[in-house]
Amino acid sequence: MLNFRSTGIVSAKLAFSLLCALPLQAQGPSVRLGSEIPAEVDSIYERGLTYLASTQDKDGSWRGRNELGVSGLCLMAFLASGEDPNFGRYRRNVRLAIQSIISAQDENGFYPNSMYHHGFAMLALAEAYGAVDESSLWNGVDPKKKKKSIAESLEKAIELARSSQKNNKWGAWRYSPSATDADTSVAGAVLMGLLACRNAGLAVPDEAIENAINYMKRNTATSGFVAYSGGLGGGGESMARSSVAALVYSVSHHKETEEYKSVIEHITGKLEHEETGHRHYFLYYMAQALFQGDYDSWVQWNRKTARMLSETQSDDGSFTGSYGDAYGTSMSLLALALNYKFLPIYERF
Repeated sequence: MLNFRSTGIVSAKLAFSLLCALPLQAQGPSVRLGSEIPAEVDSIYERGLTYLASTQDKDGSWRGRNELGVSGLCLMAFLASGEDPNFGRYRRNVRLAIQSIISAQDENGFYPNSMYHHGFAMLALAEAYGAVDESSLWNGVDPKKKKKSIAESLEKAIELARSSQKNNKWGAWRYSPSATDADTSVAGAVLMGLLACRNAGLAVPDEAIENAINYMKRNTATSGFVAYSGGLGGGGESMARSSVAALVYSVSHHKETEEYKSVIEHITGKLEHEETGHRHYFLYYMAQALFQGDYDSWVQWNRKTARMLSETQSDDGSFTGSYGDAYGTSMSLLALALNYKFLPIYERF
């Protein structure tokens, strides 16, 4: 994947335009650029970003559950609409979020306080890498604060994820870096972070990707059911987990596998499904899984989701989520962000 390093002269949007002008093997230009953004989506997204901008604290985190994974999701929401991160309206919000994530990373490379947060923080910084002008990233910051570059922070994060995986008998992850058990939900979050780092040009061992994919395969049934933990039969039915599996198989270039074929058939056959638990989590992953696996199904599902989100968005632009409004809002926006098709991880693989 091409990796544009912003100079302050070439903006992220210009870099994007140059990228789109080049031949793309992963997807045709009509899919890459898409059609005109529905006015309903633009309205939801703009109101949501206004809410996130107004509720960001001075340290770059968000009110409520002050956790790095949430900050990563909010950062991605700003980046995903194509707003210029260096000169646009939300450049300060982007800069503060990146500072917050990097500064909170511990000496071992961990983005606390769980591997969920580690995965989402990695994913967000990998999407920011190459789009954000780092020459001004730390301007005005107390010299005593950590000032790692995005790449330096991500390299430490990759190392932490890799060492955690090596010590896990399943070759995957759970909540703690020292956990010896694993689950497909946490594994999906960390794996997407690693895949984003690899796509950004950072060194991620093939073995790390393959071991995690093999763990997902062991938990995928021929019906498209994906177990939570402990092998097939564990955890009950979950369209969200099937969506996670479909997404990681797609982005890691495993679409030829029987496991992928089973999960994509499963989720495309249930486009009217509404998840009762962890709804925003489901919306986030279902959008990406369908976009990667069946574009026509995504168009249909996206239309329904935009209508539903338009009806449930609060007057202040927020969405109430099980882990706070910043989480609910960022996840809801990212469920629609594929309409903009801007982030590198939103290319079709």
